[in-house]
Amino acid sequence: MPALRQPWLGIAASVLIIVLSLVFISPFSAGFFGGWLAFVLMCMIPFAIVVGAFWHGEEPAPLARLRQPVRGIAYLLTAAVIGAIVALLLWSTVGGRVGPPLPMLSMATILSVTVSFFMVIVFGGWPFSLIPNRLAAGLALLVGVYVVAIGLFVLLANFDFLKGAPIYRADLDPQGPFDAWGVIVVAVTALALMFLVLHFDLWPLTRSAGLMKQPVLGVVWTLGALVLAVPLYQLGIRGLGMTPPAFLVSVPIPFIFGSVVMLNMLQGSAFAKLPQPAKGVASAVVAAVVGSLLALLYRALMPLVTGDMPAGPPTFDAELWLANALLAVTFPFLAFYGDFFQLWPLARGGAEPETEPANGSLAQA
Repeated sequence: MPALRQPWLGIAASVLIIVLSLVFISPFSAGFFGGWLAFVLMCMIPFAIVVGAFWHGEEPAPLARLRQPVRGIAYLLTAAVIGAIVALLLWSTVGGRVGPPLPMLSMATILSVTVSFFMVIVFGGWPFSLIPNRLAAGLALLVGVYVVAIGLFVLLANFDFLKGAPIYRADLDPQGPFDAWGVIVVAVTALALMFLVLHFDLWPLTRSAGLMKQPVLGVVWTLGALVLAVPLYQLGIRGLGMTPPAFLVSVPIPFIFGSVVMLNMLQGSAFAKLPQPAKGVASAVVAAVVGSLLALLYRALMPLVTGDMPAGPPTFDAELWLANALLAVTFPFLAFYGDFFQLWPLARGGAEPETEPANGSLAQA
């Protein structure tokens, strides 16, 4: 059998992971899946981002030198251990040792995932990248992600919308100036805009050498994403009358998911011959279409996988299931397969240790 090449390699790998993700979700009840399972899996994502986009799959060196599939298994076990430690720490602090996880803990964890993307990719790990030892720098960066994320969560979010509900805990409410749903949805929308810039290979920022130096690049990129994310969120909520959960699973999450497929799994190969900005436009449009179609597919399969759940207020069960299925399960599975297993065995080269980034544009950013 001839070895698969891009973009067919990425398409085959994506289909495989999507099927595996839905099969993985199916045995669990809606409550356990949306509670403990999604929470623990999200606690593993920042480590995977550090492995792929900061260490470029080269650290820890003893794991990076292993052959596949042992390499992938070793990385996966390491991610599971680190994720369990992070989950315990977050549950013991932000979560108030309450089970299943309350919305306070779930939203703080989502924010940590978005912060990890910005700190690792947008800022290139700066200032932790200044640490000479790359392994130590990555571990310090991982700790920094949670310090920044929890700091922002405590500083910004409030849960006034839960007051009067049985799950509301005043002692766990940061009582910040902004509605927690707004904070999370704006953060995820900014993350979608970060991916939009990746489709353009950082064009037009690349036209200025001064902008391409850290921390200038990180500051400009982050501010640009936030400046656009806020009015987009306001347009969806106030202009179109959407609820924050509905906007989340209709706009930013599908685009992020489609972008992960285009940039990570297909390694930017679909429109590689096009110059910028035409390449970015084509890639972003396809990512939006692919992500939206996959979101519709997941929503259609939800009754078969977990059972039918109501959409909309007050519980937003269907929206939360879709968000968790796409970004708490399928996204980390795609990251694990690309960064840890190097698309083995579909990519025959995955059986050998790689020295180049295994996840395309995200690793190189």
